[in-house]
Amino acid sequence: MAQDTGPATVSRTSFVDRMIGAAKLDSAIYREVEHDHEANWQAVGVVLLVSLASAIGGARHGTGGFFFGFVVALGAWLIASGIVLFIGTKILPEKQTEADWGQVMRCMAFAYSPAILTIFAIIPFLSGVIFFGTWVWVIIATVIAVQEALDYTETWRAAVVVLLGWIVFIILRSIYLGAYHAFK
Repeated sequence: MAQDTGPATVSRTSFVDRMIGAAKLDSAIYREVEHDHEANWQAVGVVLLVSLASAIGGARHGTGGFFFGFVVALGAWLIASGIVLFIGTKILPEKQTEADWGQVMRCMAFAYSPAILTIFAIIPFLSGVIFFGTWVWVIIATVIAVQEALDYTETWRAAVVVLLGWIVFIILRSIYLGAYHAFK
């Protein structure tokens, strides 16, 4: 059972190494950032870089696409982390599951690492393939991140949490968009 029992150990893993390791689906990287409170700023950095990449990738749709891509990536991280924390600790915990907001947010942020490639979606004939491929990769990385953040022994449980999280996220997004368009 993994727990935060004191000050974080100093990692020798650099920000870039962590992003690459997370993209390579290395569970040790997720376990490391889960327990490294000093990695909060690195997690924010990953989300900002991915947001910027998504914004640039969406820029071919104009300024609105740039800002929409940036805001969606940031908001998705915060909302998805909260949803995963709730589902994983309150609805589908294992006996040893113990996690807090910071652990889940750090792991979820690094799971976004493959999405840095969305910057190449600015290329018109590749945009659909790039967005689809990177987000499938992100979903797989998210399953690994959730398994580590929630101390799960079963990968299927992490996959169910991610699936339920996406369903809840899509419902919340639909409600928001419906309300936005109703009051526009």
